[in-house]
Amino acid sequence: MTPSRKSARGFCLPGGYPDGMNEHDERDRTATGVDPARLDDQQLMKELENIHRTRHDTLLYGSNDALRAHNERMAQLEGEYLRRNPRRTVAAGRTREGARERASGETATPGGLGT
Repeated sequence: MTPSRKSARGFCLPGGYPDGMNEHDERDRTATGVDPARLDDQQLMKELENIHRTRHDTLLYGSNDALRAHNERMAQLEGEYLRRNPRRTVAAGRTREGARERASGETATPGGLGT
């Protein structure tokens, strides 16, 4: 049997694995993941895409705790994105003015078809 080595966190098993396999390094982690400020731009976008993709299922099928955690994480990630991109391009149709223009252009009959 190979002798164990001493690591900064305790003894290591053969192969260099720490003996406390259930211990995790919690530095730079929030309750639900890595602190968004520590992510690079590509990682942040990947996290945002993932959380938006899973949102619907969490809303429909997740427990109250899961939904609360999802809300908190989404707010953290979106807040970090907005902090990094304060001058992001905003589509005209996504503003209040754009919504009013869409509403005023609608007719009483869908598609403008008459009788």
